[in-house]
Amino acid sequence: MDLAVAWYQEEQEGEAKRIWSNIWETTEMEFQQQLLQSQQQQQQANNNNNGNNSDTKSNDSNSNTSNNNFPVEKTFNPTRRKGSTNDNKASTYNMNKYQAKLVGKHGGCPWRPPNFQYGRGILGLHQEIEQFYAHMIPTPLEHSARLEVVSRIESTVLALWPNARVEVFGSFRTGLYLPTSDIDLVVIGRWEKLPLRTLEVELLNSRIAEPHSIRVLDKASVPIVKLTDRETQVKVDISFNMQSGVQSAELIRDYKRQYPVLSKLVLVLKQFLLQRDLNEVFTGGISSYSLILMCISFLQLHPRQCSYSNANLGVLLLEFFELYGRKFNYMKTGISIKNGGRYIPKEELQREMVDGHRPSLLCIEDPLTPGNDIGRSSYGALQVKQAFEYAYIVLCQAVSPLNNYLNDCNRQSILGRIIKVTDEVIEYRLWIKTVIERRMASDGIITTQDPNISQGLYKYQQNQQLMQTSTDSHSIRRSSISSDEISESDESDDQQDNLSNKSRDEISPTNHHHHQRMVTTPNMNVQSVKKFAQPIVPVVQQSKVFSPHTRAQQAIVKQQAKQQKLEREQREREQQQQQRVLTNSNELLLDSNTFPPLS
Repeated sequence: MDLAVAWYQEEQEGEAKRIWSNIWETTEMEFQQQLLQSQQQQQQANNNNNGNNSDTKSNDSNSNTSNNNFPVEKTFNPTRRKGSTNDNKASTYNMNKYQAKLVGKHGGCPWRPPNFQYGRGILGLHQEIEQFYAHMIPTPLEHSARLEVVSRIESTVLALWPNARVEVFGSFRTGLYLPTSDIDLVVIGRWEKLPLRTLEVELLNSRIAEPHSIRVLDKASVPIVKLTDRETQVKVDISFNMQSGVQSAELIRDYKRQYPVLSKLVLVLKQFLLQRDLNEVFTGGISSYSLILMCISFLQLHPRQCSYSNANLGVLLLEFFELYGRKFNYMKTGISIKNGGRYIPKEELQREMVDGHRPSLLCIEDPLTPGNDIGRSSYGALQVKQAFEYAYIVLCQAVSPLNNYLNDCNRQSILGRIIKVTDEVIEYRLWIKTVIERRMASDGIITTQDPNISQGLYKYQQNQQLMQTSTDSHSIRRSSISSDEISESDESDDQQDNLSNKSRDEISPTNHHHHQRMVTTPNMNVQSVKKFAQPIVPVVQQSKVFSPHTRAQQAIVKQQAKQQKLEREQREREQQQQQRVLTNSNELLLDSNTFPPLS
């Protein structure tokens, strides 16, 4: 049993399990004792060698010989990677041994309301997925805390480079983020060399980042600055001039409107991979973007119509695990979501690859950049496949109509057999709620019920202090980039979205866990809120959207036109400055001619 993927289920408990567990623990204890004794002997030998000053070379040779005589631990666990368990609050590694520590306080299934009557089997699983989604989506308090983090980082960036602009992409822009997910930001500007170290120093001096959390990954394929916010403990990744991330986020939002079940399916799968440390490429998993494209392809090529909102989520989850855990041929087949979606032979994709790259094990064609393989760096895709297969086997046993003991969802959670929410995540959400509410109480800001929150509209209280703060921040933002350009693009985007889907991002009726309130904080930037605030709850109603790729291409053209306009304005400013310098020099020459010649 892989300790990072699985844990003992209820039906596996018994005398045989206890006997074999005792044997395993005894053997492991004896091995640890032997290892401790060998380390003590090695330390004693090193002390004796250091005390003998007669022959340094002989001491060195003896110490090296003694080092080779002691046994070395031969076991290697691939799941113990850098940052796999220490930084992941949702990790359920070695649940069998640390179950009381991980989920002992809250039980691991906080989405289940008391006294709720579930259906049996697959129907109960569907109801649990609905409740899990309603519980895990961010509350208005959590969303406002992240908006404040974005606003503070944006203010710091604009103070350094007034002509730059900050964009949000990734899960925070699409609304598909978990309570412990990070925020992805991109800084767009013109530099001869990316100012990674400059931004690092400024974030430390402004006391935004935790001192020991900030890291600069300048050798990565996409250089980023990673940090943890000091006030909210939210993780942030900042990159430079990566405009493809913004376009990808807009493409995903289009597919969210086309497939209402996509958001719920993705959130369950992201939690499934997150707690197993398979949600990052550098830890041997797959990226969130790859997972979302796999879900989109699954829904596109599904034999049944899955665009309606009342589809059975339990059936879809089982079929997803079956497809990518058992049936999909990772060796020969690639995934494409273009033009309605299809499976492509890797030989065909290789002809379109740039720089001679070969299709990777998990080959996913980039819907926006031809020739780019999204899963190129996912070297641990087979571990993800094994985890999907394990989930399929466990859930099939639980929902089987022949197993009246396991398919009773009222007695035990079916979704909880593969997903657990740790006590640390639950307490972190409670801590965020307490911190934000305490700050609001100290600043005299009151939460108000907003009737328009169901449509993702945020209207802030119009008190004098908040307006003054917002006006100052707004003026900084307006001076950094073209105001006409931003306002026109925002208004056109809002009009286009309203025409395509008037009921967009409405609150799910199953979201009975959260009070829908409007939250304001004094450090928020109104312009940033307008730009970065995303609907808290995804689509629950079907909406007809034509050609997501057409919308994506329109966004690309708009972005390119915006960039060209900024470059043109920059060139005009440079020409005006050169003209002023030339005029000043001519005036100096004229003044010098008026002086009498030197004798």
